Amino acid sequence: MKQTTVLRIGRSALVVALAAGVIPLAVAPTALAAQKATLGPYGYGNLKLGMTATKAKATGRIIHKPVGDSARCTGWDLKESPYGNYRVGMYISKKHGVAMIVAPPGLKTPQGISLGSTRTQLKAAYPQLRRGPGGYPAADVPGKKAYYLFHVSNKNKVAGMSLILAKQDCVRY
Repeated sequence: MKQTTVLRIGRSALVVALAAGVIPLAVAPTALAAQKATLGPYGYGNLKLGMTATKAKATGRIIHKPVGDSARCTGWDLKESPYGNYRVGMYISKKHGVAMIVAPPGLKTPQGISLGSTRTQLKAAYPQLRRGPGGYPAADVPGKKAYYLFHVSNKNKVAGMSLILAKQDCVRY
């Protein structure tokens, strides 16, 4: 009988916790991990390509990095994965909004490509892979408003990848 009583109290406590919003705090890391898992096709979680700097800052996920600033664009890092002194993880164009997001470790494209994927896996995931800016392998996202740019090492593994707005004025190759 004591087990049944405890189970009933447990269920009641669960209902109260759900109603009070206590449980979402316990679930939040899982939701954040799911959000973090995918780069693209239109952004990274609540950071979207084309989003203004004001809206991107309002997400609370980025920090300004003046080393990447130019007359047209500003450099930023993702708070969860900042780069060293002379690199940025994101560019925001004053004219076009979020223009480029560099994939931090652990992120995958919707097709499952991540840092460490092989060239063979890359070609299988993106059959329409083309030669992009700077000669790097590139793959358009649906609607062709953006594309992925991949850096493949001499060991034939993806060593870097970015999601880039097709019409932007921040990066040139």
